[in-house]
Amino acid sequence: MSATEHHPFVEVDLARLRPTQITAGFAEVAQKRTQWARLAKKARRKLLDSHWFPAVVGPRARYHIVDHHHLGLALLEEGVERVRVMVLDDLSYLEPAVFWRFMEQQDWAHPFDQSGERRAFDAIPTGISRLVDDPYRSLAGFLRNAGGYAKDTAPFAEFLWADYLRPHITLGQIEKSMEIAVREGLGLARSPLARYLPGWSGVTPATASAAR
Repeated sequence: MSATEHHPFVEVDLARLRPTQITAGFAEVAQKRTQWARLAKKARRKLLDSHWFPAVVGPRARYHIVDHHHLGLALLEEGVERVRVMVLDDLSYLEPAVFWRFMEQQDWAHPFDQSGERRAFDAIPTGISRLVDDPYRSLAGFLRNAGGYAKDTAPFAEFLWADYLRPHITLGQIEKSMEIAVREGLGLARSPLARYLPGWSGVTPATASAAR
């Protein structure tokens, strides 16, 4: 198929979609699986019809999703075979090295591992079933749901929050109790030190002084 023949809206085998990140928060994936399991058949169809996976067509005409990785992995583990994809751009004519550099430049790729370390592009898995667990990404997602920060359209915003939380909350704390880790994260999220992060809703010292 040529670069001009891709329709912007297509239905694709879920197992063939390629991720643009290395990790996902498996606790968040598990939560989405639970939510899916509770849905009736009609509600499941409605969810699939309303959730388009944004993707970029890459080398060898493969679809690389740039969002909804957690939902995709949850649906795959629940046995869903096909999903709808919205094509943002067709870059199938690019060489792989150029493709990935452009994807990162556009904030469409996040080649960082479960320790928050930058990796080579070939560390990005070839399928969403091969994503690696990052518990801090789950913590960041649950923290947002708890009102720790506002949902933001900035690409990979939750990963930025995950990296902020890493030095302050131990992996052992998360594994012992995600609920307690979220409560601790709420205080950290409102700290002025987090004001550079997307969706931050805390108070700076200057703002606090002005309010007195």
